[in-house]
Amino acid sequence: MAVDLFGEDTVEHETRPRRQSKPQGKPRINAADRKQIQLRPVDLEDLIATEHPARAIWGLLEELDLSAFYEPILARGSHPGRPAVDPKILLGLWLFATSEGVGSARELERLCREHKAYQWLRGGVSVNYHTLSDFRVERREELDRLLTQILAVLMDKKLIELHRVSQDGLRVRASAGAGSFRRRKRLKDYLKQAKQQVEWASEHAEDAALSARKKAAQQRAARERLERVQGALASLNRLEEQRSKQTGGRQAKSEPRASTTDPEARNMRMANGGFRPAYNVQLATTVEGGVVVGVAVTNSGSDQGEAEAMLEQIEERTGSRPNELLIDGGYTGKKSLAELAAKKVTVYGPASARWGAGPLEPQKGDTKEVSALRKRMETAAAKEIYKQRAATSERVNADVRTQRTLDRFRVRGPDKVVAVALLNAVTFNLLRWISLAST
Repeated sequence: MAVDLFGEDTVEHETRPRRQSKPQGKPRINAADRKQIQLRPVDLEDLIATEHPARAIWGLLEELDLSAFYEPILARGSHPGRPAVDPKILLGLWLFATSEGVGSARELERLCREHKAYQWLRGGVSVNYHTLSDFRVERREELDRLLTQILAVLMDKKLIELHRVSQDGLRVRASAGAGSFRRRKRLKDYLKQAKQQVEWASEHAEDAALSARKKAAQQRAARERLERVQGALASLNRLEEQRSKQTGGRQAKSEPRASTTDPEARNMRMANGGFRPAYNVQLATTVEGGVVVGVAVTNSGSDQGEAEAMLEQIEERTGSRPNELLIDGGYTGKKSLAELAAKKVTVYGPASARWGAGPLEPQKGDTKEVSALRKRMETAAAKEIYKQRAATSERVNADVRTQRTLDRFRVRGPDKVVAVALLNAVTFNLLRWISLAST
């Protein structure tokens, strides 16, 4: 017994949990029904935000003259032919994909189906990887003109200055394995086998057991292999001629080799110290504005002579020549410095030096141009100017290698490689245009 606050007796009762009855029957759930048909209204304009980068890139394309991309289209007027995919769509897709670091045509096709930004760019037009791949590698000249046009617009808007330019080389891994390099004897064996394969494919062209598509694929594969081996032999001949000139006719210690996958690729020392099949991509960038004004691709591991060629390209694109050029020691040979001095271009960079000597120490055999460079680089002003090279060229190299698609080439052959390099330069400049215009 207990007494509450009001003086009444109360009985304490033991509280016991109420027994719950077990649910009976089958669980009720919302199961997936993927066979049902749903009608969903889709507004393409609402797929991405107003400030989305895809809209910015498309907006810039609408300001540019893209008539060169439309010239190859044969389906015109009332003439027969299937309508082509709008080149502006294909260009916009590749530019946005490159800005996102996507370099595969098959991956881009997948994104066009699944990613809203790519769906917005294609605007309901169906594209496949074959069309995307062909467009990228077959529009080299158009991309080159587009780069020139963008530079003209940026210079007209006073967004960049051509007074001071920095140049550097970027060695990009080729789409070839180190094991694809063969000497002449092995290449001749491969050539014989490739010819036999072409003959076999031709003999089996009438085989009724094979479909027409499979026959065409066999013939194409045999023909392409023959062309690659023939290209490797031709490349080997050029290598032997170059070695003969370099050694003065003396026989080289090792026999040269060429790749059967990408005959124009060469083994080069990479940034990690190892040797890999690669191409040497030359990029020239303005210090003021940080825009790429020149693109070149070589299969030489050396940068000697590339500064003079780049200056000519810049002059052709812009109609003017930079006054100052920032380069590293790979460009500052005696012949190059003499040609640059003749063009009244002031060079900032380390002069070549013998082993154990500093780049500022006078050396036997120095020309007047080399001596002038050494004296110039002793000054504090020149050292401050040269610091801008790393902030300019190294930044561009890091951007296109890690953020874009120049980590390695996924195409083969110089023409296709140059097209991809130009696409990266155009993409980089468009992004810089957006950034410069917003400041």
